[in-house]
Amino acid sequence: MPAPRFRFTVAATDGRARTGAIEMRRGTIRTPAFMPVGTAATVKAMKPETVRATGADIILGNTYHLMLRPGAERVARLGGLHKFMNWHGPILTDSGGYQVMSLSDLRKLTEEGVEFASHIDGSRHMLTPERSMEIQRLLGSDIVMAFDECPRADRPLAEIEKSMELSMRWAKRSRDASLDFAPAMLPADAPRYLMGVGKPDDLVGAVERGIDMFDCVLPTRSGRNGQAFTWAGPLNLRNARHAEDSEPLDDRCACSVCATYSRAYLHHLIKSGEILGAMLLSEHNIAFYQQLMQGMRDAIGAGRFAAFAGNFRHAYLDGGSHFGT
Repeated sequence: MPAPRFRFTVAATDGRARTGAIEMRRGTIRTPAFMPVGTAATVKAMKPETVRATGADIILGNTYHLMLRPGAERVARLGGLHKFMNWHGPILTDSGGYQVMSLSDLRKLTEEGVEFASHIDGSRHMLTPERSMEIQRLLGSDIVMAFDECPRADRPLAEIEKSMELSMRWAKRSRDASLDFAPAMLPADAPRYLMGVGKPDDLVGAVERGIDMFDCVLPTRSGRNGQAFTWAGPLNLRNARHAEDSEPLDDRCACSVCATYSRAYLHHLIKSGEILGAMLLSEHNIAFYQQLMQGMRDAIGAGRFAAFAGNFRHAYLDGGSHFGT
């Protein structure tokens, strides 16, 4: 029997937290799921096979960046995004709406869409709900996002309400433009996706409230800047106190970085500006996030999520020396 295009099932709940799976043709996504961000067809400083080895079931690609470089039509001619970047699992693509707001100069917003200047070379482009759907189709995305308008959070309430209403009208146009395949992909009980989150304690709090999927650049961005996430809280590897520390980043972490390299060596790499430092810390951080998600899935399945969350917070936020479940 062929794999379904999209099927979401909840295997267990514990309070509002839930664990389950999204079955897709390119693989099964275990939930709660953290999706590493592969903005421009790469999770920064990591090979796709390394990302997979950390336990990631799905990654995220970005419509805005890929439409500008190398171009959606080019990716399609080269066999689609999965083949292009050597990632064989599911890929979720965002709509491009946030990047148009945050990166583009000289935006012109109308009911039709957004005309904007590229942050790369200043060239002019028009992104509409229909074009966003076309780009995501050309990329070969497994999960597509509806094009939305993203106002700044500090704008007046009336302006944000107006933006929300426009995004809902655009969502209908986005769905109409993918009507040939969308209905079969929309289960009655859908997964809940919180975009752009976040810190490890944010993930625990969101799962506690019933969220199923997350993405964030934080683990790789922090790794490139010398920060490692551990069960006992974040570490800044730039600090001099690590210069002669022969211990691993985290003796409770199962990743290859913690099994192989000392804090002293990682401190040296970061202080020296060596690319390997960014690579190793990014790998560790993504692996840590995946271990955290697996820990939450296991705890929900065993009906002990409250204890897991409490123990995690004690160790991560309060500097507790023991983390148990």
